[in-house]
Amino acid sequence: VLILFTGFHVTPKIHLICPESCLLIVVGVIIGLLLFYTGFHSVEHLTPDVFFLYMLPPIILDAGYFMPNRLFFDNMSSILIYAVLGTVWNALTIGFSLWGVGLTGLYGVELPLLDTLLFSSIVSAVDPVAVLAVFEEIQVNDVLYILVFGESLLNDAVTVVLYHMFEGYAEMGQENMIPIDYVAGVASFFVAALGGALIGILWGVLAAFISRFSHHVRIIEPLFVFVLAYLAYLNAELFHLSGIVALVFCGISMKNYVEENISYKSHVTVKYTMKMLASSSETIIFLFLGVSTVNDNHEWNTWFVVMTIFFCTIYRSIGVVIQTWVLNRFRLHKIHKVEQFIMAYGGLRGAVAFALVLVISDKIIPTKAMMVTAVIAVVYFTVFIQGMTIGPLVKILNVSTSQKTKLSMNERLHTRIMDYLMAGIEDISGHLMGNYHLRDKFKYYNNKYIRPFLTRDHHVREPKIFETHSKLNLADAMNLVQKNGSAIPVMGKDMNISLSTFFQTYTQTNIP
Repeated sequence: VLILFTGFHVTPKIHLICPESCLLIVVGVIIGLLLFYTGFHSVEHLTPDVFFLYMLPPIILDAGYFMPNRLFFDNMSSILIYAVLGTVWNALTIGFSLWGVGLTGLYGVELPLLDTLLFSSIVSAVDPVAVLAVFEEIQVNDVLYILVFGESLLNDAVTVVLYHMFEGYAEMGQENMIPIDYVAGVASFFVAALGGALIGILWGVLAAFISRFSHHVRIIEPLFVFVLAYLAYLNAELFHLSGIVALVFCGISMKNYVEENISYKSHVTVKYTMKMLASSSETIIFLFLGVSTVNDNHEWNTWFVVMTIFFCTIYRSIGVVIQTWVLNRFRLHKIHKVEQFIMAYGGLRGAVAFALVLVISDKIIPTKAMMVTAVIAVVYFTVFIQGMTIGPLVKILNVSTSQKTKLSMNERLHTRIMDYLMAGIEDISGHLMGNYHLRDKFKYYNNKYIRPFLTRDHHVREPKIFETHSKLNLADAMNLVQKNGSAIPVMGKDMNISLSTFFQTYTQTNIP
């Protein structure tokens, strides 16, 4: 597998035609066929417990920790609309449509309404693993990426709540339900989402506070990031809250403070260890997804599979168009029709749906085998058909792609000036809930109260501008060493000091 993985990335044309996730699934299917026909099909496949407890957390932590915070919070309202209302829309419309078609007897089996709603809650949500695997390769523009990726992360809370709600309803029976059950189902969503976010922030703050004193034990600095983030995930799952939401907000809340406290070596260790764990988890997930599909427990129902794929595609497209039409009336950056098409087309399903459908009890849902087969068909359709064609479509439709360039000092300063200017305009106009006003208030309280409490060296008021300045100094220092062939004196000192402290020392020694 490692040889194939390496060959995929060094071959110039394969990755342009076939996404990495598709190759891994194909390899998994080949391995599954070998195991099946050699009599080793009893080998343990990817179970829901293994997936949710060990495979998914590294991917979500990597996404949350390296999330572009400004872009994410600037588009937060749009992301929540797509994640919450969009997922509920998809679940209800797909479920009622499948149930309505089933009344005609087309499927050949009886499908109660609650069964189809339970199934639709599983296949309605965009999968973060599949989106990460495909959208990072096609490199669409930052706004389009954060909208789809942010939706795939936050709709987990909606998916899990809808799944457990409809599972409970199916177990009780539609005739035994009372109005309070519907109210409890709606309330459980807010509890799961908000509770998960709160737990994530608390553990993220705790990780930042501990990292303030970790300079005495540099060797275990990176360990705090991984252990406390995983504890946030387990803590949320323990109380039946959204573990993915908790992990996302834990990563977001801890990143800036932790990176100011830990040394440069620890920062590099955290970065590459996190990327390695996330990449390894993605590889294992898609491999096991391919392996798990090769068994004799499938129940193929052509019309049910066709109708599921059709309704998933058509209702996501309708939902994106309607929600975007409303959001564009309030957004400064309008989402154009081509971007709407890519958002609808990029609604990939993946291992999360497959893991959830395996949890369904045969006693509650007699048609579980048919639903498992349908979910696999939806995953294969979205990953192979949509995943392989979305890259060429982005080029054909001339969708703007992201420019991987770092901001210069001039751009940093002008961005900050514009932030102050826009915040002042919002103050004068009385728009006190605008993004710029809220960001300016947060920066004020952050610099005055939060950063002094969570960071060791908190005298720098603008860490991002100082970071850019430090990188410029580092580039000058490297050029000086290369030209003169001699090291800068300060480089010979103890290299266990933090990056910010080193750059401050270097800057002071080079002031004319």
